[in-house]
Amino acid sequence: MHRRHAFAFAAGLASATGFAPLGLWPVTLLAMALLLELVAKATTRREALLAGYWFGAGQFMLGLNWIAGAFRYQEEMPLWLGWVAVALLSLYLAVFPALAAGLAWVWGRTRPLAFALCFAGAWIITEWLRARVFTGFSWNPVSVAFVDGAGASQWIGTYGVSGLLFLVASSLLYAFRRQWRIAALLAVPSLGLLGLGFAETVNSEIVDSINQKAFRKPPPPLVRVVQPNIGQQDKHDETFSAKNFAKLEAQMGGASQRPRLILWPEAAVPEHIGQDDYEAELARAKISALLGPKDLLLLGNDKIFVQRYERDGALYERWIGAANSVFALTPDGRLLWRYDKAHLVPYGEYLPARPLLSALGLSRLVPGDLDFWPGPGPRTQAIPGFGTVGVQICYEIIFSGEVTDRANRADFIFNPSNDAWFGSWGSPQFVAQSRLRAMEEGLPVIRSTPTGISAIIDANGRVLHALPQGKAGFIEAPMPAPHAPTLFARYGNLLPLAFAALLFATGIALSRRTR
Repeated sequence: MHRRHAFAFAAGLASATGFAPLGLWPVTLLAMALLLELVAKATTRREALLAGYWFGAGQFMLGLNWIAGAFRYQEEMPLWLGWVAVALLSLYLAVFPALAAGLAWVWGRTRPLAFALCFAGAWIITEWLRARVFTGFSWNPVSVAFVDGAGASQWIGTYGVSGLLFLVASSLLYAFRRQWRIAALLAVPSLGLLGLGFAETVNSEIVDSINQKAFRKPPPPLVRVVQPNIGQQDKHDETFSAKNFAKLEAQMGGASQRPRLILWPEAAVPEHIGQDDYEAELARAKISALLGPKDLLLLGNDKIFVQRYERDGALYERWIGAANSVFALTPDGRLLWRYDKAHLVPYGEYLPARPLLSALGLSRLVPGDLDFWPGPGPRTQAIPGFGTVGVQICYEIIFSGEVTDRANRADFIFNPSNDAWFGSWGSPQFVAQSRLRAMEEGLPVIRSTPTGISAIIDANGRVLHALPQGKAGFIEAPMPAPHAPTLFARYGNLLPLAFAALLFATGIALSRRTR
């Protein structure tokens, strides 16, 4: 590896320390400035591409280290293969930072200001592309490292804030070079927009507090988030079934006369409650017996798709697929509706190119060979007495601009997840991305996980209540109120893409003036 590439790789590693759980965001900002310096000083397009590539490889290899831990729960594949998976995924994802660096070098290298604008615009576009190519993997856009100051995402989305942060990093670079005029031209508008976003978030918090005290309104619905602390190693073990159910029951607090919306995690129980058979009926009855007369339960559970056929005069059936679902269950054991996860996890919920990869000895990370089928996408569901909900199961919540039904806005987003896979790095990163979704959409996000981190996040992106990893417990609190639809909630990723186009077009115009 060339020395410049080693510097880029080290800068990428350093930049990942800004993400949770370390939260060293100033280091991330300095690492971004170093990347800009390496790309700006590249003498060829190939050098620029490689600088972006090795930066991305370093950032993803450290930031995504939690993926290796998922292989602890799959006996058919060795643990070391998890680190191979992290490396290979990182080397693929690094293509997108490389593309941003190459675009900025080609179109903006002739002038510092043009280069900074083109780089920020290109980074927005490539983060957006990363969320879409080959089903997409948008984990940890740069803005997640700065989530506490990402209020501008309500106007320009997560990817737009990432672009602003690269403008700030550019201003640091040019300040270090003592090119004060360029540094100021970049810093003032970008920091101003970030500051306005932060101020708007603080103002919303103050207004919410004043309204709550000044106006007598009906009390908000009561939410109970259950975290049973069921480890991944025990989830699919039939000998632990009764013990696991007892853990869920212990956090219910007994039947209540006050209406409660109770939220259980993804794949909360092993029984398939959505089937039309006697065993499913018994499972629904067992669960609904834990509810008070005015409660409603939302829980994660698999839906099995069955094919029935006749052979030699006898009727047979076989399982042909499954859905990762959330069901709404009433105290009398009725199912009100079902939501099926739309954005499935490759290798977790289905095996891509199954005939080929199976022949090579690869399998899903989750026990079982039955592939999951995707649902239709975001749907707003009614929950009588508690308003409306939009469900996003597990990592569906990370896809900016794709988490709500824009034609039928919900009152809040429920994000049941199984964070037992994600370890001490992945789960706090998950919470940070959920906070960004709350800011963008102006909607509360409520997370329920088996092992933590479960949380209630308000529409400003603040974590109001949380349960730590590895601890059984519950959160019982009033439902946070939604805000009016944000600009991003109305127009989605058209806004960051328009912002990227503006930056890129301005940069190209400045570059051509020099030529």
